Amino acid sequence: MAMASTAVSSTLPLFHVRTASSAPKTLSRHSVACNSTAASPKVLEIGDAIAGLTLEEARGLVDHLQERLGVSAAAFAPAAVVAAPGAAGAAGGGEDAAPAEKTEFDVVIEEVPSSARIATIKVVRALTNLALKEAKDLIEGLPKKVKEAVSKDEADEAKKQLEEVGAKVSIA
Repeated sequence: MAMASTAVSSTLPLFHVRTASSAPKTLSRHSVACNSTAASPKVLEIGDAIAGLTLEEARGLVDHLQERLGVSAAAFAPAAVVAAPGAAGAAGGGEDAAPAEKTEFDVVIEEVPSSARIATIKVVRALTNLALKEAKDLIEGLPKKVKEAVSKDEADEAKKQLEEVGAKVSIA
């Protein structure tokens, strides 16, 4: 089967498209060889025509399609941000995205005075259901996490209980 040649418009030069069944031949500089059987010859032809445009012509094409189809390229911007989240900060032009609200917190014992060790062990056991030896080991070699990935209310309550017995606690 011979290669199909079709003019996309009267202002664009003639582009050649190679279909899946055609034999490999030399293509013009505007043509792109594609072995995809899913793309129709018409789609390949239009793709080749677009690939041959200069940046100025491509911008004009985008403007024309936006006007003709009644769409805006900005409507597709959220999809681009999802696809490349790192690029969003660079292209944002100084706008800072609002940080996501933290929903999980860690309760960390920073320090336990020697006078409050026994009381702190009791509170740790009540909060974590650990055995006596594990609770004792937990408060040695601080700082250590007592509770991980808990709600804000639960973290505040644990911090309150531990501070009441004399431990220095932080919520991370």
